[in-house]
Amino acid sequence: MRMPVRASDDAESVGNCPFCQRLFMILWLKGINFTLTTVDMRRAPDVLKNLAPGSQPPFLIYNEEVKTDTNKIEEFLEEKLAPPNYPKLGCRYKESNTTGQDIFRKFSAYIKNPNPGLNIMLEKQFLSTLVKLSMYLDTPLPHELDQNPSIAESTRLYLDGDSFTLADCNLLPKLNIIKVVCKEYRNFDIPRELKGLTRYLDNAYKQEQFRYTCPNDSEILTAYKSVAKYLTK
Repeated sequence: MRMPVRASDDAESVGNCPFCQRLFMILWLKGINFTLTTVDMRRAPDVLKNLAPGSQPPFLIYNEEVKTDTNKIEEFLEEKLAPPNYPKLGCRYKESNTTGQDIFRKFSAYIKNPNPGLNIMLEKQFLSTLVKLSMYLDTPLPHELDQNPSIAESTRLYLDGDSFTLADCNLLPKLNIIKVVCKEYRNFDIPRELKGLTRYLDNAYKQEQFRYTCPNDSEILTAYKSVAKYLTK
């Protein structure tokens, strides 16, 4: 099994691509042997013309068949690499799959705006999505309440429990981008007062499947140089 992913600016390490990181994490969590190949997008037409013309990494090559749709690759891996030989990564609770889904859109509007007059409004809208995610992470899940009916605040490590799921593999790469870009362009840190979100990120960065698949901060900033805007004075 091989997975070509977007290369970094130096054409050697993994570049900034949340979809690539998402699948990288899934394969690592599944525990299967796979080959990760970085693709220099400046040479991509030559490299990819026979592999997946017109498509962008990530791809999955399995038994000489090329799969190019990230969601379908995820479904394929979850179906093909299933128990008892491989761990199930699907969520127990459907809400875990959708929580935080509006964060990246609000982040994009916030970070692409050069007008100081709109900044407070856009920051509030963006912050409200982080608050919503943090509230979900603070709310005990049904299995936690079964174990302790009097629990008032969740102590789980991740979105759906104490193990990474497909939902974490989707959300965490985006949160890492948000953390890096917001600090650079808005001097904005995710508030530590958001206890659920802070606990979640602290726990996630301790896990090698997330920490070691993150691109260098410089790669993220290079990718956003053309779209993110400093506030004009």
